[in-house]
Amino acid sequence: MVIQDNPLGTALRRWRDRVSPLDVGLPVAGRRRAAGLRREELATLAGLSVDYLVRLEQGRAVRPSEQVAGALARALQLETSERDHLFRLAHLPLPGPERIATHIPPSVQRLIIALADQALAVFAADWTLISWTPLWGALIGNPEREPARRYNLVRDTFIHDESFGCVPFTTARGDAAKEAALVADLRATQGAFPNDPRLHALIEECRARSDRFAALWSQDATAGAMGHDRKTFAHPLAGDITLDSDILTVPGSDLRIIAFTTAAGTRAAAQLDFLRVGAVHTSFAP
Repeated sequence: MVIQDNPLGTALRRWRDRVSPLDVGLPVAGRRRAAGLRREELATLAGLSVDYLVRLEQGRAVRPSEQVAGALARALQLETSERDHLFRLAHLPLPGPERIATHIPPSVQRLIIALADQALAVFAADWTLISWTPLWGALIGNPEREPARRYNLVRDTFIHDESFGCVPFTTARGDAAKEAALVADLRATQGAFPNDPRLHALIEECRARSDRFAALWSQDATAGAMGHDRKTFAHPLAGDITLDSDILTVPGSDLRIIAFTTAAGTRAAAQLDFLRVGAVHTSFAP
């Protein structure tokens, strides 16, 4: 049954119809009745069940959570104004400047899709993982295998029993320098977003469960910077892989993009090619 007065469902269908599978890195095979995304494709990209997406589009579900609305906005590549409209239709408070954004602008999404054969991941300002390429998943371990609350680099670093990354690695900078830089970066984020509830909960959890984090946080550390590094992954299939690690920022946004690269013709390049062959398309939207 389709509810006639259903502005949310109407908007979702309109946005879905305008997104080509090629825009989101999906292959186009066989005959398609429409140029846009199929429901199954959008559901996969947003991390939802097809049944729930159908209920949203038909008006049998009208109040998705902030998490679901944000995932749909990213999967549909909505501009910020369109994302806000989606939140209004879903009867949700608009993401304000005092909250850490998890929305990825369409231009950045297109960039990530164009570089889908590289090992890249997009993080929010509190180091919550938002999206990643197939090669990232093949290198680090597919984050979809873990509960959504674990998708955070800070929690992964300091609370090791809840790691979303199943592949261990060492860093050329050393663990102490990496941890100090991460805490200093998080403190700067707290200064920019002092009232963000998710950030507050993350800090309190790490202080309670990690003595190392608590010690660094109590020092009021502001020195150190997250930047270039070299990491060696102990990959169970490809062996030890040493890669350059760089953090890219997006002007006008608090997003961070981590990229793992290596020079062409090296052993590490051959190892990445090996992993690339087996990489499967994934998309995450917590």
